[in-house]
Amino acid sequence: MKNILYKNTKLSFTDSGEGTAIVLLHGFLENKKMWTEYVTLFSEKYRIITIDLLGHGESDCLGYVHSMEDNAEAVHEVLEHLNIEKAIIVGHSMGGYVGLAFAELYPKNIQKLVLLNSSSKEDSTEKKLNRTRAIKAVKQNYTGFVSLAIANLFSENNRTRLAKEIEKVKEQALKTPLQGIVASLEGMKIRKDREVILSENRFPVLLILGKKDPVLNYEENISQIEDTTGELASFNDGHMSHIENKEELKTILASFFE
Repeated sequence: MKNILYKNTKLSFTDSGEGTAIVLLHGFLENKKMWTEYVTLFSEKYRIITIDLLGHGESDCLGYVHSMEDNAEAVHEVLEHLNIEKAIIVGHSMGGYVGLAFAELYPKNIQKLVLLNSSSKEDSTEKKLNRTRAIKAVKQNYTGFVSLAIANLFSENNRTRLAKEIEKVKEQALKTPLQGIVASLEGMKIRKDREVILSENRFPVLLILGKKDPVLNYEENISQIEDTTGELASFNDGHMSHIENKEELKTILASFFE
């Protein structure tokens, strides 16, 4: 575990293995620990960096809004500190939004991009309203909000089968400070549409979606890689492919990293 300061704010990250650099970015209410198994597997062949995004895990809050650009700059700061010029970025959900912002701000520093249960589309009007409602809900009942939010990420048929894993995810999510949650919801709400990054075909892109994702509509999100060179991998489960479809995901990522 290592730390650096970015705008007087502590950023926590890990750095293991050697070779091509791969940066793993967690989603909303998650932290770098979600990648533990993947780090063990891939650091045998690659240099794997995991980063706690602003207001998550052991990274501090920067302010009242954590924009995707703020997070992308923080990621860039870690890579500069490690003297890494080019990296493959894998972003789960909100981590994918950060990966896209990074690709826009630092196009020369990105080698490949994996959007795992993520989207290049901006929030719809309805989704923006839901984020505002979520901010109100978490301020009123922090524990209730977090518990419900986590359970709702899994496809319905996995909620019983993966009950133990869901509890572990909740345990980590409950370590996220209220300010970190609110600042991220505000940041996701104002993020811009970045579909153009996928259509420019500047680097290989892999989009991984769950057909029963309760958060991202599968049909709507396939459209973002139509007429692009991006690859699509689909699973029959929910928003948490790294848990719900662990073995298949490891295989798909290994092939894309080659």
